[in-house]
Amino acid sequence: MLPAGAFGWVRHAVRDPGPDFPRFGLGRRVLYIRRDLAPRATAIFAALARLAAYPPATAGRGNRASGFRLPLDGGSEIFARVGRRGGLIGRLLSDLYLGVTPRPVRELAVANEARLRGIPIAEPLGAMVETVVPGLYRGTFLTRAMAGMTLWEFLRTDDDPLVRTHVIGHARGAIDTMHRGGLLHADLNLHNLFVTQAGDQFSVVILDLDKARLFPAPIAPARRHGNLARLARSARKLDPDGACLDPRMIAMLTAP
Repeated sequence: MLPAGAFGWVRHAVRDPGPDFPRFGLGRRVLYIRRDLAPRATAIFAALARLAAYPPATAGRGNRASGFRLPLDGGSEIFARVGRRGGLIGRLLSDLYLGVTPRPVRELAVANEARLRGIPIAEPLGAMVETVVPGLYRGTFLTRAMAGMTLWEFLRTDDDPLVRTHVIGHARGAIDTMHRGGLLHADLNLHNLFVTQAGDQFSVVILDLDKARLFPAPIAPARRHGNLARLARSARKLDPDGACLDPRMIAMLTAP
């Protein structure tokens, strides 16, 4: 057992998503899909092939417009997040990644372990990797489709301060549960907190564990505070005038 906040990872949760996600191959593509969805692997391959046929500039949901809802036969839907790079490197490589262990496969392993620990995340369903040449790939991460919007979208939509405060409280609760469960989110921001609603009840789940680290013990206070400080900086950058998040709300969401 590593001490709280140590730099070691949960090794089995990084390299392989485990037996609950059998692997299927089709040409250069490999699909890891949750065991109960394995009978629908062919339909999921087909849905992802249709997605790959979209024009490269097609905009989806999310911070990088890389998320797409994919309907399956029978009325169910999955949510596919296509790996897209940001910044300057994104102009060169776009959706191409280098590595031996594909990032979507690693994310699936981390997300599955996080969910088993009771951390409120988007329900992981699978991942697909398309090999371009050895060591160069495209990747897609699959979750269950949810109704709702990101916390940033919610704050820009709902102007009731009581409702905003209530939802921010749920968001902070999700973050605290994440840290107690040993998950450190390297890209925590208002786009990666997702608000769902059932009747009058709200809940918040955490998205995009692509760069998350999973530890075998709760996150140490110093790292936890750093994670919250990053979230505060991100919130102020999105809302520099405080139109959606006043200082009290930011403190509620990010104070140590």
